[in-house]
Amino acid sequence: MRAGDEEPRSRPSRRVLVLVGGVLLLGLAVLVGLALGSNPIPLPEVINALAGGGDAYTRTVVESRIPRTLQGLLVGACLALSGVIVQGITRNPLGDPGLLGVNIGASASVVTTTAFFGLGGIATIWAALPGAFLAVVVVYLIGSGRGGATPVRLVLAGAVVSAVLSAYIRAMTLSLPEVFGSYRYWVVGSLAGGDMDALLGVLPFAAAGLVLAVLTASPLNALALGDTAAATLGANTTAIRIGGMLSATLLCAAATASAGPIAFIGLAVPHIVRALVGSDHRWQVPLSLVLGPVLLLTADVLGRVIARPQEIMVGVVTAFVGAPALLLAVRRMRGGT
Repeated sequence: MRAGDEEPRSRPSRRVLVLVGGVLLLGLAVLVGLALGSNPIPLPEVINALAGGGDAYTRTVVESRIPRTLQGLLVGACLALSGVIVQGITRNPLGDPGLLGVNIGASASVVTTTAFFGLGGIATIWAALPGAFLAVVVVYLIGSGRGGATPVRLVLAGAVVSAVLSAYIRAMTLSLPEVFGSYRYWVVGSLAGGDMDALLGVLPFAAAGLVLAVLTASPLNALALGDTAAATLGANTTAIRIGGMLSATLLCAAATASAGPIAFIGLAVPHIVRALVGSDHRWQVPLSLVLGPVLLLTADVLGRVIARPQEIMVGVVTAFVGAPALLLAVRRMRGGT
């Protein structure tokens, strides 16, 4: 019997309702994201402008916010889904994409290219991607050892690689003030300056990661029972972990390259999703695709509103928005046990 089969038969209808509610929340978050900013616009006028009506000024303002909103949708979905996959393959409830070295690998790559090649702006996207992939490969090679990769080995290897790369980044940024000036802005994580070209550039990576995540969802239910039980059921645990790591890397690398290393989404959303639909990854995948953008877009709107006319970067706000939701989810899980 698989993990997902333990859920009562009455749960699917409840899960459908939760998923529909999440989609409605996502629609509301998108509209609010288009409406609020330095020049607030009433929601009815936003809807009218999206339909091609209204005055030219309103349409211009709404259109200028569309790339940022689309970036929030992509980044939020990628981070949340990669968190679900990482927690599934490591069986670690504290796991997030950073556990495999994705974020720190991307950061090290950005620092290196800025220091030695003077890259900046949109070129940062292409600088971050190879670093993220290389870091995960190193983590997997170190974590494999004799007998193949295990959750504990992967976590420890990720910690080692993260420590080494953190020291490298610190040394570079402290030695080169111009690198620090560029890096400190990127490392916080922001949706400001959303660019359609940049978004389309990372979209193939995100799409490939999504396809792999969908294919991995059902096998992750078997892996949740433990390696021995999964092997007894006929699952190839090595293939599942490699597929899961590749999926999480593609998703997180695309998100990090697009907006910088935004923390907490990949950690908090999987807990919220599990509290709502249970442990079946076949339901966690679609719901995380919905709730991740909801959390990120809400944080982005708050960052734009509470410090108006300035704004607080979304990477700072996500912790304040996600922490209460995570605490409620954890309390709900404890109450259900």
